[in-house]
Amino acid sequence: MEWMDSISKAISFIENNITEDLSIEDIAAEAFISPYYFQKAFAMLCGFTVSEYIRQRRLTLAGSELVSSDDKIIDIAIKYGYESPDSFTKAFTRFHGVTPTAVRREGAIIKSFAPLKIKFSLEGGYIMDYKIVEKDAFTVMGFSRMFKYDSAAADIPKYWDEHFRSGKDKVVCGMYGVCFDEGAKGEFEYMIADNYMPWNEIPNGCVTRVIPKHTWAVFPCKGPMPDAIQETNRKIYSEWLPNCREYEIAAGYNIELYSNCSNYPIGNQDENYYTEIWIPVRKK
Repeated sequence: MEWMDSISKAISFIENNITEDLSIEDIAAEAFISPYYFQKAFAMLCGFTVSEYIRQRRLTLAGSELVSSDDKIIDIAIKYGYESPDSFTKAFTRFHGVTPTAVRREGAIIKSFAPLKIKFSLEGGYIMDYKIVEKDAFTVMGFSRMFKYDSAAADIPKYWDEHFRSGKDKVVCGMYGVCFDEGAKGEFEYMIADNYMPWNEIPNGCVTRVIPKHTWAVFPCKGPMPDAIQETNRKIYSEWLPNCREYEIAAGYNIELYSNCSNYPIGNQDENYYTEIWIPVRKK
């Protein structure tokens, strides 16, 4: 239950500081996990990103204040993080379906987005395959790019598409997709990578990174992409981590290992296509 408690504590921190300048780094620190893993866990458990949650809670509270107070609209806008009346009006109208002025003058109906309460529910037994592996430090080589936490879920698949369309897969096959969450404000590094062979020359545009020695929880995935790996991710955060008594997430690395598509009749859409998710863990 410590996992769920950590997420709940982070949600309480958001609610208690909803008018402050909240960053993913500050919120994740309340849960004692890396920003990358917090953002991913939150989205898996809740169905929307941290930024979406904060935005909808702020607009809910702003609507309530328009109805219940005589404060100026611009003052309410600034209080909830909007620097201009125009930006506030656009966001408010998208969420509530009416303008702030209509609410104030005409008593228009507004919407409410309630604060989250994470609860653990018993839904029956499940079987989830995994293994714990001790792995020495190793070096990967590939192409790297920085991604924002909030848009990474949509942007990283586009990065893979770009990689294959450009022909870079002839240089780096893409054995790994590696996330390095090492403190860049609001962003993390993602790398399409292969194992680095020190006797080979590093191709132009490629970088090498050392992944430190860790204990890894390795989760196999079997089936067409991306559904198979997304379903495994969902089970990791909603079932395995909340119920795991021995281990917790240890560091800001995440690795996805991909099989060679040419080994399957219909590539990564094959029902037997195999991938793995590696999460660094430590004993509680």
